[in-house]
Amino acid sequence: MLLKLALVQGCFYVATGVWPLLDIDSFQLVTGPKTDLWLVRTVGVLVTVIGGVLVLAARHRRITSEIVVLAMGSALGLAGIDLVYALSGRISTIYLADAAVEIALAVLWAYGRRRS
Repeated sequence: MLLKLALVQGCFYVATGVWPLLDIDSFQLVTGPKTDLWLVRTVGVLVTVIGGVLVLAARHRRITSEIVVLAMGSALGLAGIDLVYALSGRISTIYLADAAVEIALAVLWAYGRRRS
């Protein structure tokens, strides 16, 4: 289960991380206007790298404790940011959908970790 989860989260992160790097206009069309595009791109790079690490871990069949912490910590961190800033009106409410996905990923990691 953890191998599949790492692959799914990794692909999701690569896709969402690369998106603002390749087409910032469509990214802003969906997520709302941004003032600091350099910051959006920085987050995109970091999320892409995290996703790449998760994909590699899945492909090499090596889900270590460090990979679990990276996956869960990233998901919970992104969910927290999404919730705080979307609920305060600072960012688009579309980020609440991302928060739901991130929380689901974290729950699945916790469940999968207990089963293994």
